Amino acid sequence: MKLLVQLLALSIVISLLSPVAAEEERKPLNVLFIISDDLTATALGCYGNEVCKTPNINKLASEGTLFSRAYCQATFCGPSRASMLFGYYPYATKATGYTSGRKEVGPDKDSWPQHFRKNGYHSARISKVFHMGVPTDIAPGKDGADDPDSWDEAFNSPGPESKAPGTGETLQNNPGGLKKGAAGGNRFSVVEADGEDLVHSDGKTAKKAVQLINQYKGMDKPFYLAVGFVRPHVPLVAPREYFAYYAAEEMVLPPKIPGDWNDIPRNPGNRRTSESLQMNIQQQKKLIRAYYASVSFMDTMTGKVIKALEETGQRNNTVVIFTSDHGYHLGEHDLWSKVSIHDESARVPLIISVPGKPPAVCNSLVELLDLYPTVSRLCGLEVPGNIQGTDISPTLDDPKVKVHDAILSSGKGRLYRDERWALLDYGKNGELYDMKNDPKQYTSLFGDPEYAEIVAELRQKLKAKLVEVSKNDLGKE
Repeated sequence: MKLLVQLLALSIVISLLSPVAAEEERKPLNVLFIISDDLTATALGCYGNEVCKTPNINKLASEGTLFSRAYCQATFCGPSRASMLFGYYPYATKATGYTSGRKEVGPDKDSWPQHFRKNGYHSARISKVFHMGVPTDIAPGKDGADDPDSWDEAFNSPGPESKAPGTGETLQNNPGGLKKGAAGGNRFSVVEADGEDLVHSDGKTAKKAVQLINQYKGMDKPFYLAVGFVRPHVPLVAPREYFAYYAAEEMVLPPKIPGDWNDIPRNPGNRRTSESLQMNIQQQKKLIRAYYASVSFMDTMTGKVIKALEETGQRNNTVVIFTSDHGYHLGEHDLWSKVSIHDESARVPLIISVPGKPPAVCNSLVELLDLYPTVSRLCGLEVPGNIQGTDISPTLDDPKVKVHDAILSSGKGRLYRDERWALLDYGKNGELYDMKNDPKQYTSLFGDPEYAEIVAELRQKLKAKLVEVSKNDLGKE
């Protein structure tokens, strides 16, 4: 007992002699939210890719929790970002697109960054966080579908995109050459660009992020800094040095499975195939090379931002989140790009690194919607009662914690994914995959009479989930 009293007295003395340390302990956590555009988890080393060079994201994963089964709520940029940032499934609004923020959500609904702003945080955005058209908004440096109420300050990062000086080629529906400045965000144009990183949007974004992190060091309030990189969104433009990592002839395409398309409906979500895009094998390999080069460029820029946190002494007081708005097909099932609701398009990379939490891999099903309540809880803020995500912070202490029985996503159809099954429902038809025995989704069981009851059961669960999320309408608490 006497020893206990002595230890208690000693701890009191130490705390009195160390007011700075005590103040640091009480200091609120900062938030650094990094979101890449059109990034598939399968392109990252920490998710098993042995070719694409992503050392900085791999390092972040080794320091935090990597979620192996994280899913977006929409396989389109605009709805996915708005859904994540406002905390609602896209189906929870009567509006059909849910592509912007304030106009559709209403004045009584705060976005994730606005919630932090209202609770004493300095909130800032750099480049594409809410939706921006690439290249239509990025090239001229426009705001896109931003939500100004979310930010104390916001910065855009204009870049030349496919007009960048260098060697270029358009790989789809084109026998050769580059269609400069081609409109639309889904044309497979590639530019091995001359010049340095700062010529491009992501180089400017990283530079601004480093500047702000240094500036915020002495600020008397915590910060919420959202950094949006546009690569690897097409056009696939990066400095030459990143292309030099890869040789097109060495790129390995996903296996071409005979009969793979016998059970995949030809609907709008599954329209971007090698055949429809008129891409031969050589062009497909060039596309993967350019995608990897763009990912490596973005990875290097991510490393610069995190290094600034470390050099300013703020890494140990900052929650760092890295993710993407949705996944991307790189030839799996002979599909390219996004929009489909197969796993390659709906699954996203997600890493959360929290000071004091051990590194881990979590295999629970999680959703991008979960970020809003989770980071609010981590930072000691009240979680708004009118959002639809789930606090997944318990997984950061115990990665074996199970968060969701199933997830819900959308594209040109609805994805209902539980521990065993993935139902891709298109209304009149669909696909069903046994994710335990067929994780690459090669054999759909949808039309097999033996699995008719499972299809019916999953469709009923999907319907019930849609009803559930729609009841929590945007105009109600």
